[in-house]
Amino acid sequence: MSAGTLTAEAILAATEEVLRRYGPAKATVVDVARVLGVSHGSVYRHFPTKAALRAAVTRRWLERTHAGLAELAAGDAPAPARLRDWLTTLFAAKRRKALDDPELFATYSVLVGEDDGVIAEHVGHLVDQLTRIVADGIAEGTFAAAEPRITARAVFDATGRFHDPAYAAEWSAPDIETAFEAVCSLVIAGLRARD
Repeated sequence: MSAGTLTAEAILAATEEVLRRYGPAKATVVDVARVLGVSHGSVYRHFPTKAALRAAVTRRWLERTHAGLAELAAGDAPAPARLRDWLTTLFAAKRRKALDDPELFATYSVLVGEDDGVIAEHVGHLVDQLTRIVADGIAEGTFAAAEPRITARAVFDATGRFHDPAYAAEWSAPDIETAFEAVCSLVIAGLRARD
């Protein structure tokens, strides 16, 4: 690949390959450039630092992992059903990544820990989606009136066991689905408007 046709997307794909091969501790920009057949300076023209490259590849991975969540949040189903579907989709995506490719999941868990800004931005997007569901539930009368953003953050925090990578070791437990369903039901029941 010539440096003139080098794209940010090609660099991110190569970086993921390098991270898979060497892990986050040993992967270098030179390794990425070598995979692409360009100089490391060509990579730096797109990403000015190794940290910027790692943040971009982490952001890309998070966005791919959570594809479809925004559409669920914006859907037209009743808010309780959307909330359950959103939480189920988030948990399934995280669990699939952790169980199907544990090495790469561990790599990204390290990268996420390196850049609080990327994870804060990403969590902000997820909480925005939950806020929309909660606000819609309040508007339709299925959820009790409350501050939607605070409630959304509380829902996100209450379900952390099912999406926070710190709990990944528990996601293959035989009773994890039962535990997940119990927490979802409890959260949704707690949000319901009372007569």
